[in-house]
Amino acid sequence: MKFILLYGPQAVGKMTVGQELEKLTGLKLFHNHMTIELVNQFFDFDSESFQRLVNMFRHEIFEEVSKSELSGLIFTYVWAFDQQEDWDFVEKICEIFESKGAEIIFVELESPLATRLERNLTPHRLALKPTKRNLEQSESNLRITHEQHRLNSRPGEINRKSYLRIDNSELTAQQTALLIKDAFGL
Repeated sequence: MKFILLYGPQAVGKMTVGQELEKLTGLKLFHNHMTIELVNQFFDFDSESFQRLVNMFRHEIFEEVSKSELSGLIFTYVWAFDQQEDWDFVEKICEIFESKGAEIIFVELESPLATRLERNLTPHRLALKPTKRNLEQSESNLRITHEQHRLNSRPGEINRKSYLRIDNSELTAQQTALLIKDAFGL
């Protein structure tokens, strides 16, 4: 089994690249908004209930997939490198899969803020992420998060054997997915 952690800032293209990678490899995509959108129907994003339920659903899905006969999972995530709880979360999910013998692959996407602001408005993103449809709020959140957190790693900070960093600002999602597929022989 393979566990691919596909991470980067908001609107960098994680979900869309993940969808293309899923088509190319047959690995299942679990994009982070699958749980966000579900739980947001009941609780506000900043509430304790929201955070607890999102984390619980993700954890249970990771546990079940890690024990399954699936060939692997692609999970998308916005990793704030300046937040210890994000490091802890990544370590915890990797341990779930590593304990079952899965190969862990880290793929980091990066694009400039201007590119991400454009991508934040795409119909595909808005169709699958209802919480992003309030464009003023979504853009504000993207800008604030960009200013307040470090959403890409520093050189040498990720020391995993299976790690790839891609500036996908000039690449299509399919081109990016092909780079990932080829880099890891998926």
